[in-house]
Amino acid sequence: MFFRLFSALVAALLATSVAAARAPAQEFMLDNGMKVIVKEDHRAPVVVSQVWYKIGSSYEEAGRTGLSHLLEHMMFKGTRAHGPGMFSRIISELGGTENAFTGRDYTAYFETLAVRHLDKALELEADRMRNLAFDEKEFRKELAVVMEERRMRTDDKPSGLTYEQLMSVAWRASPYQNPVIGWMDDLRNMKLSALKRWYDMWYQPNNATLVVVGDVEPQAVLRLARKHFGPIPAGEVPTPRRPVEPPQKGITRVTVRVPAKQPYLLMGYKAPVIGRSDRDWEPYALSVAAAILDGGNSARIASDLVRRQKIAAAAGAEYDSYSRLPGLFLFSGTPTDGHTLGDVEQGLRAEIRRLQQEPVSREELERVVTQALASKVYQADSIFYQAMEIGMLETIGLDWRLADQEIERLRAVTSAQVREVARKYLVDDRLNVAELIPREENSAGGNKRIRAVVGGAEVTHGK
Repeated sequence: MFFRLFSALVAALLATSVAAARAPAQEFMLDNGMKVIVKEDHRAPVVVSQVWYKIGSSYEEAGRTGLSHLLEHMMFKGTRAHGPGMFSRIISELGGTENAFTGRDYTAYFETLAVRHLDKALELEADRMRNLAFDEKEFRKELAVVMEERRMRTDDKPSGLTYEQLMSVAWRASPYQNPVIGWMDDLRNMKLSALKRWYDMWYQPNNATLVVVGDVEPQAVLRLARKHFGPIPAGEVPTPRRPVEPPQKGITRVTVRVPAKQPYLLMGYKAPVIGRSDRDWEPYALSVAAAILDGGNSARIASDLVRRQKIAAAAGAEYDSYSRLPGLFLFSGTPTDGHTLGDVEQGLRAEIRRLQQEPVSREELERVVTQALASKVYQADSIFYQAMEIGMLETIGLDWRLADQEIERLRAVTSAQVREVARKYLVDDRLNVAELIPREENSAGGNKRIRAVVGGAEVTHGK
């Protein structure tokens, strides 16, 4: 009863707050093929501008990993009109903030600033879309920065290394097997000429989307977009690869032995995503399943494995339904003292069996929808998130209007559908397991050895 009342309250807040703050977005297309999407939000004289490129690590090939992320760094190193660091300096002097991010399926650049400065922000973005300076000295500096970033976030971070190794053995054909930041050997051997070719191939107006959200008028934004981006001619953009992942035959396991404070378990089941499933309700049912298992302190994993059985010091589940290619339904866990990684795995498997065998209660389904509604209310307060939601969906090849359907699609999921997707996708023939087993560094400096069993064959990484 509580969840029904709270859900109704949140729904009412959503209807009033979000409807008042978020007008329908408008979509335009420039003559050169660049898409422009504008959403009005007049609560403050502020605007978020984001330029999204359909290029990320999943577009890269073996031996060329890390190109997209390093190019993101170079985009701040100057054009013929503006020297290194000038982009950031100009935005800062206008009282704004800026940054960028690279993912598996996209690279995006953004600014948040007063509405009156949007013209300048778009001028700067249009300049670096085609006029980037490729200076060898700046390239070497940024390459060193990226390599150090990789050391800090992955090589010297046990959980990051474990995730990277899980992805590398889980996928046989999918480019998701490669890390966004790139493999270290590829970074060491990267050439400036390769980076420039990557830029020339993908940084074209017909491979980009401009998303603007804030205290703006759509036609005014369109005029600015035509002014700055319109003169840039369309380019030839390669057709991105969509490799078909071969069927998995049994569990794949990888053991990572590196210096670490705690053992750590990762389990990943191959799963479809929105727009890549024969039955379009399945990703929503998987999202509900993830929230039932790990949707706050009252969810099953936290209440059972962590608090009641005390098998895990921490454990969880997550599933991202939005990506360009199929992904993984992930489970993670760290055992408590006196328990093992095997205990955590068996505990998580027990939760999966329960999901496969027992109907989900109405209260649990209502809790998931209520949490999703509450999340939408909070997200509506952020013009940055509104823009990011649009840009991400558009860039991975989905209709950005899908975001407005999410709550109703989750609400439509039934207990039987949750059970069905659990039985179909959370099975051994889709399972990949990575175990982090801590060890002490040896006197020679602690070389890292990573042992993987793939399809019955043992593979060792490291020396």
